[in-house]
Amino acid sequence: MENLKIWLRKNASTAVLTVLFIIVLVNKDAKAWLMRQVASTGILNSSISESKEGQHVSAKVSYTGLMLKKEDGTIIDGSALQNKVVFINFWASWCPPCRAEFPSVQKLYDQYKNNPDMVFLTVNLDDNVSLGKSYLKEKGFTVPFLTPAGNIPDALYSGSLPTTVVLDKKGEIRMQHTGVADYSKDSFYKQIDELLNEKP
Repeated sequence: MENLKIWLRKNASTAVLTVLFIIVLVNKDAKAWLMRQVASTGILNSSISESKEGQHVSAKVSYTGLMLKKEDGTIIDGSALQNKVVFINFWASWCPPCRAEFPSVQKLYDQYKNNPDMVFLTVNLDDNVSLGKSYLKEKGFTVPFLTPAGNIPDALYSGSLPTTVVLDKKGEIRMQHTGVADYSKDSFYKQIDELLNEKP
């Protein structure tokens, strides 16, 4: 026991870092917090690209075939997204990177939820939808809770979580980002404002 005390005295910082590492390893919220700190630097962020006018038609109507269900069971059809800037976020409650970026998704939603030209599709992909609902309620998030009502087009989602896609008013994919990012930065708001000011 005396040897352990001596070792701890000499290696206190190593012991503390080991304990912190174990906490981060086993706790989803601790992992999310660490990822959020990295994402807040902006180094992982993607930016909205310029419009590609000559692009083939299928990329311009990316939301075609996307059918989502609201909590009350009503279906959102892709045609309701025409002439809107669409922010789509695919997430799950068990996914630490999703948890890491969700506060920034909520801030973006709060910033633009009253804009008639902007639509938010936060699509939960938990196998058990009650887990996703519980997560939003527990954290106080108010983004729309949507689930797929059919297959998700490959052009929008390839299977990695989180995936975020931004479509312009023509339905063209202007950003597609896989992995954690911070969507609450002024630079991203500026890019969204530019999309909102574009003509359909």
